[in-house]
Amino acid sequence: MKVDFVTELHETFENTPGRGRVPVWSSKASSVTLHIVDEGEARQLEMERYGNWWVSPEELADGVRYSYSIDGGDPVPDPRALRRPDGVHAASMTWTPPARSTYDAGSQLGKVFYELHIGTFTEDGTLDSAIEKLDHLVDLGVDVVEVMPVSAFPGEFGWGYDGVSLYATQETYGGPDAFRRFVDAAHDRGLAVCLDLVLNH
Repeated sequence: MKVDFVTELHETFENTPGRGRVPVWSSKASSVTLHIVDEGEARQLEMERYGNWWVSPEELADGVRYSYSIDGGDPVPDPRALRRPDGVHAASMTWTPPARSTYDAGSQLGKVFYELHIGTFTEDGTLDSAIEKLDHLVDLGVDVVEVMPVSAFPGEFGWGYDGVSLYATQETYGGPDAFRRFVDAAHDRGLAVCLDLVLNH
């Protein structure tokens, strides 16, 4: 069973970061404690080791805040969490991505790109408010919306090039559910979406 889980961790979408057993990788830790806050109740679980992966002994439901304590140290957030609702230095939150939708944008050669910063594109600076302006981009003749980085960063405002939690969408923009709504709305209008990623600064 242990080998099967480690294999699935690498090979299946069901074990993406932030889901279920909230895996974390550490080759040097001698113990990892999972701190959980679920519906106001705080508890701790000792994580199980599988090679260099540490996993929760039980599945966590969506919307559960959690953090790790390595070798008895202070709790730290999950570096691969899909949600950071209270900022990049606070606890992470489990979130299950919805089923993937498909969109064939075809070749991008000769297409018109529009680089868009979510925080300054509208007065509200959110993904949902940006949806309301997508028709304007269509009228301009835009084919592809290039979204500047939306990875979670410290504070409320930024260009996105100081992302701390690369898997999580900035919560002040609306979080991952809002990003999904934005992408779906763009596709509904025939707009492709590409994302500016900052993976190594």
